[in-house]
Amino acid sequence: MRQFFAIAGGMLLASGLVPPLSHAQPLPTPLPVTELGPGVFAHIGDIALMNRENDGAIANLGFVIGDDAVAVIDSGGSALEGSRLLAAIRSRTDKPIRYVINTHLHPDHVFGNAAFVAEGTTFVGHKNLPRGLAARGPFYVDAFRRIMGDDAMAGVKIISPSLLVSDEMRLDLGGRTLLLKAWPAAHTDTDLTVLDERSGILFAGDLVFVRHVPVVDGSLRGFLAATDALAQMPAAKVIPGHGAVIEDWPRALEPQHRYLARLRDDIRALIARGVSIDTAAQTAGQSEKPDWELFEDYNARNATAAFAELEWE
Repeated sequence: MRQFFAIAGGMLLASGLVPPLSHAQPLPTPLPVTELGPGVFAHIGDIALMNRENDGAIANLGFVIGDDAVAVIDSGGSALEGSRLLAAIRSRTDKPIRYVINTHLHPDHVFGNAAFVAEGTTFVGHKNLPRGLAARGPFYVDAFRRIMGDDAMAGVKIISPSLLVSDEMRLDLGGRTLLLKAWPAAHTDTDLTVLDERSGILFAGDLVFVRHVPVVDGSLRGFLAATDALAQMPAAKVIPGHGAVIEDWPRALEPQHRYLARLRDDIRALIARGVSIDTAAQTAGQSEKPDWELFEDYNARNATAAFAELEWE
């Protein structure tokens, strides 16, 4: 992957240079969010790479408000974005933020975690997430400090979850429950989905991409299997990890399945011909190029990962 994947107070939140944000201190400009169902909100990020211009704000984020508490689903690509998400929540409710749920380990979904530490929040993730963050976290921070600059990275800390999901888990927000499901290796080996059972709205994380080319950082075969399994899950609306909110479910999964299957079939054919991994990276999946954004940034990496996975099947 070419790139793995009043404001000053929020930026310095986790640096120790200023006190943590509290309700008595001014919050930054709230992140724009849309209410998709009663008490269910989402912010739709840009389809782009994390960079200096967007401060890493490219992922879809959300929160759910129950009778007693709030849960956040992914916190954003910087401490600033996380604090803007916090401001959006506080503009709608003063209920405690009980959980921050990270759908996987990539920086655009976890770099905002530090903004919620002062809220007394419990961080939740896949059982593999602590190991993944320990292995990759320092690299992510160093890499994106070079990419985005010190200002955008101010306050970013790698915060590992303390509540881990190994299969399924329900979280009670008071009058509504969230069903969390941990998936086998697919987009990554830390993928988690979150279903609000009251509204039927599913936060799919990066197990679902719309317009943004899917990214394979776990298992191509697992990603295809997860796509098939997701298609069997009833949902009123689906918030993908990247791209527009889905109402045409599960038909909206068809482009993703087609891309992943094309990549699989091309790689298998190239392996059978004895083609090198470098050649495969430049040729597999090319027929899909017109249908996806950021194709040039991710497809060769996807093909390389797929080749390594499928070479010995």
